Amino acid sequence: MSRTLLARSLRMIGFAAIVAAPMAWAQDAPPIRVRGTIERVEDPVYVIKARDGAELRLTVAAKPSIATLVKASLADIKQGSFVGVTSMPQPDGSLSALEVHIFPEAMRGTGEGHYPWDLRPQSTMTNANVEQVGATADGRTLTLKYKDGDKKILVPADTPIVIYELGDRADLKPGAKVFIVAVKQPDGTFEGRAWRVGRDGAAPAF
Repeated sequence: MSRTLLARSLRMIGFAAIVAAPMAWAQDAPPIRVRGTIERVEDPVYVIKARDGAELRLTVAAKPSIATLVKASLADIKQGSFVGVTSMPQPDGSLSALEVHIFPEAMRGTGEGHYPWDLRPQSTMTNANVEQVGATADGRTLTLKYKDGDKKILVPADTPIVIYELGDRADLKPGAKVFIVAVKQPDGTFEGRAWRVGRDGAAPAF
């Protein structure tokens, strides 16, 4: 096997682990979502300043799911892409995107569906296949198809768009913007199971 094929296979295995991990956590305590910045590292504890100003202490799970977010553009959203779109309802009943995540093929199907999200009050998340991409005067419209239905979402030109790439613990450093799925431990700390880390100016939406 060539080095290129080997590297690609390892990436696929890594992303497959990211997809499978949440299923294995389903029997644990209810997870919480943490959005914030890594303030400092007191090995093995990561001190996170959450978006509400609170300071949280997290450890990294033994087998964490770590992915970095890299800046992308509207042009990177193609028909057939699998994406996650955080949206807000508009007065006319339509949806307008707050952020778009473009998933690699190995993560296709992750969290598929349309459901409430906690980024902002009344926000939603739609993880689905891009059936159609349309143009508007200020961005794109995406027709998204998931197993139980479909949604049409406006994506303004200034919407943050990111692509997921496989990351590792080296990406978890002070100053990094993070989105973490964690589970509270008996000692009051939190174990971070899934970490999404901004890279090169990209950041999870707060």
